[in-house]
Amino acid sequence: MKVLAFSDLHMSRRRGATLVEASREADLVIGAGDFCNMRHGLGDIMALLSDIEAPFVAVPGNAESDAELRAAALPNMTVLHGDGMEIGGLALFGLGGGVPVTPFGDWSFDLSEAEAGAALGRCDAADLLITHSPPKGLGDVTSEGRSVGSTAIRDAIRRIQPRLAVCGHIHDSWGETGQIGDTQVVNLGPAPNWFTLETGA
Repeated sequence: MKVLAFSDLHMSRRRGATLVEASREADLVIGAGDFCNMRHGLGDIMALLSDIEAPFVAVPGNAESDAELRAAALPNMTVLHGDGMEIGGLALFGLGGGVPVTPFGDWSFDLSEAEAGAALGRCDAADLLITHSPPKGLGDVTSEGRSVGSTAIRDAIRRIQPRLAVCGHIHDSWGETGQIGDTQVVNLGPAPNWFTLETGA
């Protein structure tokens, strides 16, 4: 399965148009959160992305809540937040929001480490783990050099060992990749990221 994945679009029409064009070659599109800005403009960016025809799986970022994303979701979009699904023989599990709680204030949709750990605890197995926030120690370093990723997400990756774990959230670490056990972890960013996942079909 040819998978197109991105994060942190933040209402960029130019980047959105690039993703729509790229999606014509995709079997599955993954959006790892932060479609809008500070809880505003979600409907506008969804309208731009409505030309994506492939199955589309998304998690909320900290810039939109799960309820807001579900309300604005496109007809071909499934929103995951503390739950999973199977598509084309692949098992997916998703968790959105900023983890741990961000310093951004009331507009930010955040989860504590305990809340994230409880939600991720519902996942026993997955081929692809989609989170908005990165795991602690990988793809999580800010411009000030601080590691701000989630220990709950790191621990879940170690436990579940999905084939691929994708995230976003920390803009300064866009494009960073690494391994946690046998799992490839990628902080996506808003450019097209391509992965091929065998389904065994």
